[in-house]
Amino acid sequence: MITTQGLTKVYRSRGREVTALDGVDLHVRQGEVYGVVGTSGAGKSTLIRCVNMLERPTTGTVTVDGVDLTALPGGENRAGRELREARRRIGMVFQHFNLLSSRTVQQNVELPLEIVGLDRTARRRKAAELLDLVGLADKARNYPAQLSGGQKQRVGIARALAGDPKVLLSDEATSALDPETTRSILTLLRDLNQQLGLTVLLITHEMDVIKSVCDSAALMRGGRIVESGALSDLLADGDSRIARDLFPLGEFASGHSGHTVVEITFQGDTPAQPFVSQLARTYQIDINILGAAVETIGGRMVGRMRVELPGGHQDNVVPIGFLREQGLQVDLVAPGGPTEGVAA
Repeated sequence: MITTQGLTKVYRSRGREVTALDGVDLHVRQGEVYGVVGTSGAGKSTLIRCVNMLERPTTGTVTVDGVDLTALPGGENRAGRELREARRRIGMVFQHFNLLSSRTVQQNVELPLEIVGLDRTARRRKAAELLDLVGLADKARNYPAQLSGGQKQRVGIARALAGDPKVLLSDEATSALDPETTRSILTLLRDLNQQLGLTVLLITHEMDVIKSVCDSAALMRGGRIVESGALSDLLADGDSRIARDLFPLGEFASGHSGHTVVEITFQGDTPAQPFVSQLARTYQIDINILGAAVETIGGRMVGRMRVELPGGHQDNVVPIGFLREQGLQVDLVAPGGPTEGVAA
């Protein structure tokens, strides 16, 4: 649904060049919630603004729903009409809401419909439907100053949906909200994704957002995507930086000298299975649990556990095989350090 290839964005000012995007390749499948995570300055906001052509890339292509947006000319003349039409199928939710204080909630939602020339009756009907969809039907006559932060963001989401988009872009939409409100907005985005078949691309600096709502994710650093994929695949990869950030075990000790430390990743039904106690009973060994983190991601229980087994690696080939037979991902932890992704 969304594909970028070789995307670069270079800003030039007073003879200096700053590269915000450096050859970004991104693929977001239809109907998924895709999160791009990274620290401030990683290039996340520039990426999402290039996707809807608020910023025109320096080089590379942006394709949304089969249309190469970078091939369409811009401007307010007739030549730019195709780009404007394509952008109307892309909804955008901003961090700071961007509501007009002089307009009521309903009038804010009607604004994009007014711009495209929809008649008043149709605008009101559509705005009422959207406000009901985001849970604000009773706030239609209120002004933005009378709303909470979460309610303002819901208005922003309703406005973004006014053009019946196939794609919804979220630019740090929850970063200004408290944790409880953030959870409610993320739940709303997931509900809209499922009810309307929306493809959602969101950017964030919070791993909790990725954990709560995303199907796939990408990690950005220095204007580049350094890792990407479906969360289920990333969590099964012992080398994944996203997985390690989602389930940090680095603060736990790496075990005693001469013992074997493994990191176990489990998904789906396996967390409900008492595999540690079964392993201990079956092979009559003492198992030291060094750390564990378990979360629910996309309705599935997912987690990691670091355990210490007595004896060296060769002494534990059979116990490790037992764990893998239970459908668990098992990786050897390098002595004195974090997981190195070495197959045990």
